[in-house]
Amino acid sequence: MSRAESGTAHLYHRLVVYLLFLILLLPLAGTLLYSLATSWSASLLPSGLTFKWYLALWSDPRFLAAFGQSLLVCVGALLLSVVLILPLLFVVHYHFPRLDALMNILILLPFAVPPVVSSVGLLQLYGSGPMAMVGTPWILIGCYFTVALPFMYRAITNNLQAINLRDLMDAAQLLGASTFQAAFLVVLPNLRKGLLVALLLSFSFLFGEFVFANLLVGTRYETLQVYLNNMRNSSGHFNSALVISYFLFVLVLTWAANRLNKDKS
Repeated sequence: MSRAESGTAHLYHRLVVYLLFLILLLPLAGTLLYSLATSWSASLLPSGLTFKWYLALWSDPRFLAAFGQSLLVCVGALLLSVVLILPLLFVVHYHFPRLDALMNILILLPFAVPPVVSSVGLLQLYGSGPMAMVGTPWILIGCYFTVALPFMYRAITNNLQAINLRDLMDAAQLLGASTFQAAFLVVLPNLRKGLLVALLLSFSFLFGEFVFANLLVGTRYETLQVYLNNMRNSSGHFNSALVISYFLFVLVLTWAANRLNKDKS
């Protein structure tokens, strides 16, 4: 292929990518414009622009409560996953490396059962009795923990393999460190960026979860996605402002995770 033909093909590929990117952005741009419109009904463009829908959204106590409750259950689930997964992964990779293949299979089991099916089983188990947790944030934290588990496990496993855990531990112990000191003072700092990337990506995924939240707690512990569903019959401008605010929040988290991942590599 000549240089001219190669340049033409490259230009064609770039145009296709830009066109697809534009198609994907059009609905988001329309939602953003609608969230800023004073009214938009009988014309191609809105009659005016305003921030009143965003002011109404961020001054709504119900929205702020739903936003805070979503943050609470997501952070709680991720803290639980870190506390349980980090020691487990250390033990598996340092003492029982042959179990890693089995763990890779077991860790994917949460994806084998659809959330609707899981919710029905959880309603049966925790709907009544001594461990009645339906309608409370505790059951959501447990569910979100299982959802985040595969993401956390794979990200931390890849990081452990990259730092060569056994050699790092042996070197620290040769210098006089105990197993706990080597794990806490040597291994853990090397996992910091990978762990933070896994937390941010898992958080952005959990923050948009709807099925478990709607079926297991509903309005008794209203999260952001449940709030969005319950407000579907309100003003379209208000709902558009809510969608754009949610999108920007998740976009910032994803951008931060990508930046950290680039710095890590």
